[in-house]
Amino acid sequence: MTTVSPTPTPIPSPQHTPQPAMRLRELVFGAACAAAVRAAARLAVADALGESPASAAELATAVGAEPLPLQRLLRALSCYGIFAETEDGQFVHTEMSRLLREDDPHSLRYIALWCTEPWTWQAWPRLDDAVRSGSSVFQELYGKGFFDYLHQDAHDSAHVFNRAMTTSSMQSALDVAELLDLTGISVVADIGGGQGHVLASLLEKHPTVRGVLLDLPGVAAKADPRLREDGPLAARADIVPGDCREAIPVDADMYIIKNILEWDDDSTRRTLRNVVDAARPGSRVVIIENLVDDTPSMKFTTAMDLLLLLNVGGAKHTKASLTARMQDAGLVIGEIRPVNAYLHAFECTVPG
Repeated sequence: MTTVSPTPTPIPSPQHTPQPAMRLRELVFGAACAAAVRAAARLAVADALGESPASAAELATAVGAEPLPLQRLLRALSCYGIFAETEDGQFVHTEMSRLLREDDPHSLRYIALWCTEPWTWQAWPRLDDAVRSGSSVFQELYGKGFFDYLHQDAHDSAHVFNRAMTTSSMQSALDVAELLDLTGISVVADIGGGQGHVLASLLEKHPTVRGVLLDLPGVAAKADPRLREDGPLAARADIVPGDCREAIPVDADMYIIKNILEWDDDSTRRTLRNVVDAARPGSRVVIIENLVDDTPSMKFTTAMDLLLLLNVGGAKHTKASLTARMQDAGLVIGEIRPVNAYLHAFECTVPG
């Protein structure tokens, strides 16, 4: 008779709240936590750990690391709920550690790598300079703008960026498609929609609707395969190369603008004005953005806001700042609804 050993029980984490002095000490070592997540992602520890508990030595063999330093790394991550250590010194997955697996449908592996890329470690210590000046420090650090640096000098980082943005877009696209009611809509346009994951998700859900994707030529050329020639949605999709800050040559019943109004006020105002100029009276405009207020994930959104200040001089919006820009453009604002824990959708119409 074969006996099955019970799964070792993870050591419970302390539930008490640290005193303010200890909490501040923990916070100022925040770089250690970010670096530990990055190390685990680069080593692919989460992919190596299966459904059974494993020792640090076993995992070290699998990922090509030294057992004792890997044990120290895993123990540090376990303090934050990323992996868990059992009473007999083995390690098991947690909900968060599974998100570092590349094959997890909700994987955050590339997002974790993107937020800890080498350039970030040079930029964060200059945050006080950015706060004083109100502008990016990137040009001074690297001698060129952020995206020029990324694509000319940091090809590996550019690859991580593209994978992270694709992952994030694909995951949120399903949430957007679930939220939006397309009753009465014949044509929906995704403005500055990147590879068109939101548009593809909407067309899959609504088989009678046509779609248009507008983005810069280099981006539009890499559109979601579902939308391109010979793709299953190609017959109902048009891909239009263009810059929404210059003009929007698209006629639609609904225009979607997602996460592109955060670079600077001038481009935000021009984009919104161009939508109003292009749209027929009564057309719907849905603007989807991260907010730095009125959200359950403010620690995340405010951190992104500061990173935008550092790298491109941009800013995430508050509800008030975004509605003010919409009103300035002439849009009539209706319902504001959460898409998920970190995105809000602003339903607007173009006035008659």
